[in-house]
Amino acid sequence: MAADPQKIHPVHDVEAPNQPSAPLVPRSMSKSDAGDPERGVQQQQQHPPQHTIPVMHSRPPKKRRSCCCRFFCWLISILLILIVAIAITVGILYLVFRPKVPKYSVDELRVTQFDTSDNNSLSATFNLTITARNPNKKIGIYYEGGSHISSWYEDTKLCEGSLPKFYQGHRNTTVLSIPLTGQTQDATGLQSSLQQQLQETGNVPLNLKVNQPVRIKLGKLKLFTIKFRIRCNIVVDNLTANSSIRIQSSSCKFRFRL
Repeated sequence: MAADPQKIHPVHDVEAPNQPSAPLVPRSMSKSDAGDPERGVQQQQQHPPQHTIPVMHSRPPKKRRSCCCRFFCWLISILLILIVAIAITVGILYLVFRPKVPKYSVDELRVTQFDTSDNNSLSATFNLTITARNPNKKIGIYYEGGSHISSWYEDTKLCEGSLPKFYQGHRNTTVLSIPLTGQTQDATGLQSSLQQQLQETGNVPLNLKVNQPVRIKLGKLKLFTIKFRIRCNIVVDNLTANSSIRIQSSSCKFRFRL
């Protein structure tokens, strides 16, 4: 008779305590830290829960910026309008009056005194004849007081004088006779230089410098005062007093400044 197979049934230990159903690893701990509870606790202490604080950004004052932009825009606009208006006015005046530069020439030079005294000073007296031409049809020139004209040899001023006050009308030619007087101290070197110049070249170069304040008349409108600056280079054959002096060459340059 065959033996029945033995069956084994599991036996529950009634004396064993009930096992907790909750997991042993806290939810805030990662699985990798499950084997080390102390490490999980340290991480919780090192990384406390963080709260998000909203950042407030300060906005620049829009009104102040807009006011500054408007001010600069208005300023630039006004300047541009002024520049355009001035350019248009100058263009209209040029088209209406057609301004031309005055012309000047030195026609004659007479020497009434050019000698050395006992104290080695040189006294010089010249008489210049200058022609001023105004070629403009609608522009007049007022030659005001305070003018100055001087005659120079190299860097030495020989004599000086001034132009008379007068008004020069449209397309007018005015001949001026201008006396110049002066005295040069310690003129021994000057006399030697003049004699050497005459012996080598047979002529003497002179420079005339003229500063003349004038006022321009446009039609019936009299403008503000400006200054004419005239520079003339002349070459004469001698500077002997009371003798005939011939001007070999003459050239004048003109410019003005406000």
